[in-house]
Amino acid sequence: MYNEHDDLSFEEQLHLTESLIRQRHNQQMFLRRNAQLLQQELEIEAELLEENPELAQTIYSFNMQEIQAQQQGLFGVMQGDSTPKEQSVWSKFFPGLRGNYGVD
Repeated sequence: MYNEHDDLSFEEQLHLTESLIRQRHNQQMFLRRNAQLLQQELEIEAELLEENPELAQTIYSFNMQEIQAQQQGLFGVMQGDSTPKEQSVWSKFFPGLRGNYGVD
């Protein structure tokens, strides 16, 4: 079976292999760091919500409204309604989020 690297010299193949190993290592390090940052973010969020039950309740309410809006939109689509839907609950309070399902 022909390999696209068959025409390369041993040194060129070695260099390519080293390059791929470095690339995979860098990718793994990036993913590991990303996972660490996400874990820190989740811990901070948990602390914040634990210290502020009102905030936790407000977030819960927003999420429930968002779920209901999405379900209504999905039901409308299944019924053949193709009119644009309202923007998401979250984007009304945080316009930069762009988490809308229709018109801004």
